[in-house]
Amino acid sequence: MMAKTTKNSKDIVSVEDTGYLTLRDFDFKAAIAEEMDGLNTFFERIKMPSGETTLYQLPADNPEEPDFAKEFSAVILHHHPIRAYFSQKFNGAANPPDCGSLDAVKGFGNPGGDCKSCIYNEYNSGDNGSKACKERHRLYLLREGEMFPVILSLPTGSLKELSRYLMRLLTKGIKSSEVVTKFSLVKAANKGGIVYAKACFQMDRKLTAEEIPLVAGLSEQIKMLSRNIDFDDVDNEPAVLSKSDTVMNENERSA
Repeated sequence: MMAKTTKNSKDIVSVEDTGYLTLRDFDFKAAIAEEMDGLNTFFERIKMPSGETTLYQLPADNPEEPDFAKEFSAVILHHHPIRAYFSQKFNGAANPPDCGSLDAVKGFGNPGGDCKSCIYNEYNSGDNGSKACKERHRLYLLREGEMFPVILSLPTGSLKELSRYLMRLLTKGIKSSEVVTKFSLVKAANKGGIVYAKACFQMDRKLTAEEIPLVAGLSEQIKMLSRNIDFDDVDNEPAVLSKSDTVMNENERSA
């Protein structure tokens, strides 16, 4: 934790930087250039659970022993939609998608091309009336006391809750990068009776006037870097959602 000193006529008082003020003297770009020269830069990930489990899997010092928590708090530095199409059903293996998109507009791989007109973006192209190409949302999160963001890839079943949360913030004139968000999980079930964990969001606190510009600076760097991050954080969703379970149908999107 960084510290600074203030001096008056009598003494010197040490004042520790708390919260996100630890970013005050940290240069993300320079740190990456110096420490990761010749190495692959990647972001650790927070994993959504499968089935009825309502625990997030969080990165830990020992990769073989991750932490698990019902909730955690972080600032959303950056977020954007992604798409992922897997030709094979989920078998537990961590394989990259056959086709993926980092903007939900143009896909790369097989079949690739325009996402909007793709046959796998149509309902009933997947199981139980769902889309074969899954809509997801990637969040770059910074937890207090850490300097490097982690990624949380939200599956289809959690996107409606994210949309509601962001809209609640916007109605108050607040951006998601200006608050600390509390992430939790609840059980949900689709029309076919498949139980899955759905992410929930709540504002924990607003960033202070001193924290906002520090977080904003890191956010801009992450936005640039996010264009080159691959699909390591995307799994083939074991829980299949039908049309009635998805975030919004086309009419809701255009409303």
